[in-house]
Amino acid sequence: MERTATVSRKTSETDVQVTLNLDGTGKGTISTGIGFFDHMLDHVSKHGLFDLEITAQGDLHVDFHHTVEDIGLTLGEAFKRSVGNKQGLRRYGFAQVPMDEALASVTLDFSGRPMLVFSNPLDHRSAGDFSLDLVPVFLQGLADQAGMTLHATVHTAENPHHAAEAIFKALGRALRAAVEIDPRVEGIPSTKGVL
Repeated sequence: MERTATVSRKTSETDVQVTLNLDGTGKGTISTGIGFFDHMLDHVSKHGLFDLEITAQGDLHVDFHHTVEDIGLTLGEAFKRSVGNKQGLRRYGFAQVPMDEALASVTLDFSGRPMLVFSNPLDHRSAGDFSLDLVPVFLQGLADQAGMTLHATVHTAENPHHAAEAIFKALGRALRAAVEIDPRVEGIPSTKGVL
C-alpha cells in the first residue's frame, strides 16, 4: 500500500503544494522563499526518512506568518491523507534531540484530536530573519490538519538557530516513529476501534 499524498492550498495570501511519501528515503526538495524555514523542513524530511516536496509562494513582503502557517496546514493534510485509516500504525512517536547546547523533545499521537502544547525559552528571539515565534504557528497548523496531539519543548538553549534545529529534527524523528507500521498491531491501535 502506497502511503503518499499530494495536497495543494491556494489562498489570496499563499500558494502551497506538498507531496509526501511516508516510506521514502529522506529526500527533501523544499522551496518556500524563506531560506531558514527550508533548512528546518529539510530536517523533517531527512530525520523522518520522508520524501518531501514543498513549494510555496506567499506574501513575504507582508511577513512570513501566512506562508509558514499555510505550509503547516498543507503538510498536516498530507500526513492525514498518507496515514489513511491508521490500521497497523504505531500511532505514538517521541524523540529528544540535542543540538550543541540546545535540547528539544517532541512527543505526538495520531489520535484524531488536534492539540499543540509548545514551550520554548527563546520565544521572541530570531534565527537570522526568522522569528522563533513562527515555530508554534507552523506546528499548530500541522497538528490541526493532521489530527494529532503534539507536544514540543525546548528544554535548554542559548542559540535560537540551535533551538529551532533541535525541534525540527525531533519532529522528523517523532513523526517517523508514529507513522511506522507495526507488524504486531492488528487493525486500529485504539480500544475505541477508531482514531
